[in-house]
Amino acid sequence: MKNHLTAVIFAIAIIISSIVLANSIVNRNKKAGAVDVTGLGEKNFSSDLVVWEGNFSRENYDIKLAYADLEKDKKAVTDYLVAKGIPIEKIIFSAVSTNPRYQQNYSSTGNFMGQTFLGYELNQSIQIESKEIEKVEKISREITELLMQGVKFYSQPPRYYYTQLESLKIEMISKATEDARLRAEKIAENSGSKLGKLNSANMGIFQITGQNSTEDYSWGGTFNTSSKEKTASITMRLSYGIK
Repeated sequence: MKNHLTAVIFAIAIIISSIVLANSIVNRNKKAGAVDVTGLGEKNFSSDLVVWEGNFSRENYDIKLAYADLEKDKKAVTDYLVAKGIPIEKIIFSAVSTNPRYQQNYSSTGNFMGQTFLGYELNQSIQIESKEIEKVEKISREITELLMQGVKFYSQPPRYYYTQLESLKIEMISKATEDARLRAEKIAENSGSKLGKLNSANMGIFQITGQNSTEDYSWGGTFNTSSKEKTASITMRLSYGIK
């Protein structure tokens, strides 16, 4: 009888221990209530800096004559830009690049017969960086007038930048964070809970695209330079506890 009672007590102890252990596992694995939200900060803005580049070239069999002609073109370009209101210190000329030119010769059967030296091609580029965006835009369109003076000038599309990007980024982070918090509060309210403390915050990629453009966002961040009017955006991913 005594042995039977001992066995019963031992069995009950095992059952109780199993229940306690099971509850411990459940409680340990139970995830605390949380809400994860993503907020967006977005703003349209206008560029405040323009960078414009162009280049001109000369060709001649005699490299000295080619260089002399290029120097005349450089003066013509400088005079033109200064007359249009660009300060001479804003006109940055690159070093002259020299490229020998050859003609490839082939026989009637297609065999290579050597090459003939045609002379030299000399190129020089200019760059203008200015906050007078409209003025530089107009010059970039009209500078082909130099062709009438015999200057072979090629104009590149202007590039547009914004000099207050750090301040803009901080503003966007603030907007995105506030947007995410409001979303989290609404979710908690609709579920009959209250928003708890912020558990984590992760910032997304800062993107700059042209306004009303079809540009795709990039994992590495898009940085548009072709549009004067731009849109900046950033996301913030927040995780809040709920109670």
